[in-house]
Amino acid sequence: MPTHRIELASEPGLPDRTNEDLALATPELAVVLDGVTPHPDGSGCLHDVPWYVRRLGAALFTAATEEPGRPLADCLAAAIAQVAERHAGSCDLAHPRTPQSTVAAVRIGPEEVEYLVLSDSVLLIEGFGGEVSAIEDDRLRRLPEPVPSLRAAVRAAAEASGEGSAEHTAARRAYVAAVEGLRNAPDGFFTAAAAPAAAHAAVAGRLPRSAARGLALLTDGAARLVEVFGTEDWADTFRRLRTEGPEGLVAAVRKAEAADPDGTEVPRGKPTDDATAVLVRLDQN
Repeated sequence: MPTHRIELASEPGLPDRTNEDLALATPELAVVLDGVTPHPDGSGCLHDVPWYVRRLGAALFTAATEEPGRPLADCLAAAIAQVAERHAGSCDLAHPRTPQSTVAAVRIGPEEVEYLVLSDSVLLIEGFGGEVSAIEDDRLRRLPEPVPSLRAAVRAAAEASGEGSAEHTAARRAYVAAVEGLRNAPDGFFTAAAAPAAAHAAVAGRLPRSAARGLALLTDGAARLVEVFGTEDWADTFRRLRTEGPEGLVAAVRKAEAADPDGTEVPRGKPTDDATAVLVRLDQN
């Protein structure tokens, strides 16, 4: 197999909080998970999100490594089922907020790259001409009404009354409730929770290895310069990864967050977020 190099960085949004992201990598496989921050009203589960993310990531990584011919979606479905079995006797896995995670994975072979993206992590593909394309599961951004209107109301309340105001809090509570109602629903979006079928809702495919100079897997926290602050496009982000590495990208996100610590100029759900980036340099020979 042609040689390549993998680099990664992962950092919690706040230094005193447990990182709910996870990154695992070997020369043949890279997996990134981003746990869904638990709702304050509870999840029906005795375990926290990091417990779930680490076990799901390990189960997916093992299945995809030990069965290289098995599609990644099937590996993820098996991993979801395995982790569900581990705590079905103690937890309410039918609870809509049972611990869950986004997933992005690439399996690198001598001739092709297989990929899978579920929910709002992203895979970037860099071509040899410097062009960068994004593989995204964008259903979270395409939710039906009333979600778009409620999202706009949250931003309007933040701008008019400030982050954390009574108006902003009420608008955000209504927005979150509407989104929750569409989680793992046919007309909504999907995350890896307790239902294996969600794995087959992922965006999955293959591309010739010769078509890519590099790959990057980003949780939404590491993609904020593009998706939240709007100061970069995907090509800018990949160039930053090339020159500064994953650590440099995370540092740049932290700088942008620190410049607007309360979300006044750029309203967002969390002032800071866990950030994880994996860079695969396929052109290392």
